[in-house]
Parts: sequence; structure tokens; C-alpha cells
Amino acid sequence: MIKQEMKRQISTGKCCFCNGTFTKAAMTNHLKKCKQREVTPGMPSDRQGSKPRDTKMFHSVVEGRYSPQYWMHLDVAESATLIDIDDFLREIWVECCGHLSAFTIDNVRYERDTGGVDAMWPMIFGRGAQTRSMKANLVSVLRPGLKFYYEYDFGTPTELTLKVVLAREGKLEDKPIRILARNNSPTMLCNVCGKPATQVCSQCVWDGNGWLCDKCGRKHECGEEMLLPVVNSPRVGMCGYTG
Repeated sequence: MIKQEMKRQISTGKCCFCNGTFTKAAMTNHLKKCKQREVTPGMPSDRQGSKPRDTKMFHSVVEGRYSPQYWMHLDVAESATLIDIDDFLREIWVECCGHLSAFTIDNVRYERDTGGVDAMWPMIFGRGAQTRSMKANLVSVLRPGLKFYYEYDFGTPTELTLKVVLAREGKLEDKPIRILARNNSPTMLCNVCGKPATQVCSQCVWDGNGWLCDKCGRKHECGEEMLLPVVNSPRVGMCGYTG
């Protein structure tokens, strides 16, 4: 796991409906009573003329398991599958090199083979024989109050915690998942000069160091080829992730 040393700061995020800023602790309660959410049933549709449909949704919170300053609130249609959540998380937070991924729900592991560079990992560790498919529908595996886990890349893993806050009736556009709220980027400071960091060393970050501004990055002993951009994701500084 990557250690992220940072000055203690209150994690805040923005509501996607009213654009209000709230602390991580206050966001769940805000979303339950946000007046703008009540009149904004879904995000803009990709299809012209398409109308939101009535469906049951799971209001869920996802955050970095070891870096909880990165978080999102989501509405997920109960008719979606774990593959839909996997695709969503890859696109917005973790995808870099086509690695494998897995969910762990009630001590059951759900995987799919992406055909990525680490496709042999399940065979090496014997995971394949005791897992189930990510094709599982959410209504069959999730319930309010459930906490479960996600892992992307078994070699240099990014681990996430997900919790189902509640199930509710609502309207959703064509896509099975929409973002309700998301954290604002944490302020990471350069370990050398104390200015806001713009880059991170993919080697030094494992020890909680390597956060650098552009100027200090040019002098970093590991070389500029080891630097990655500082992005708003729990996978920052890992593998080849650039956001």
C-alpha cells in the first residue's frame, strides 16, 4: 500500500446537483435532502429525446481503502452488474494498463479476465477456481448497509471500499451509474520546498515521499522518467496512471 503523508486537512467535495461544497462527513445527509436533486432526476442523456426511467437504485459511497480522502457518492441501478461498476471505476479512477480487477462481497470474490498484462495472476495464486463472475446483477449481491471491496491490479493494487447507504426508487438516465458527489482534490505539498505538488515519484511514493513541484521535480534524484502527474484519484503515483 502507498503511504500518503499529508498535513491533516478536512476532506470536502461538491454536490453534483446544487454545486454546494460540503465536508465528507456531511455529504451523505446533504444528498438526502438536496432540493436540487429532487428536481434533477438524472444527468443529461446521451440520446436526444430520451426520458429518465423509473428504477430502483443503490445510493453507494466509494472511497480509497487506504486513502479515504478520495471518495464519491454514486447512484447505481439495481439492474446493473458488477461489470458496470468495474467499467465505471476503471474509466474515472484507476485504469492504466488493462490490469485485472476483483470485488469481494460477503467473503466471495468476483472477477473477470480483462486480457491485460497480468492475466496470469489468478493462475499463479489459485484464485480462479474459487471465484464467481462479475456478470452478477447487483440486486442479487448488494443490500443497504453492506460494505464490500474492490481491487484493481493485483501486482500494484489500488484498493477501494464501497458501502451501500440505502436503496430507493428514482429516475435514472440511460447510463446505469451517475455521480452524486465527488471529493475536491486534496492539497499535496512538495516534500522539498513546501509548494503545491504537481508531480509524484512512482518509486519514492511508497515511503510517503516523492511529492514534488515542477521545479523540484527537475532535480529529483530518481529522474524525471519516474514522475507522474498529481491527479484526483486513489491511484495517484502508481504504475503508469496519469488520470
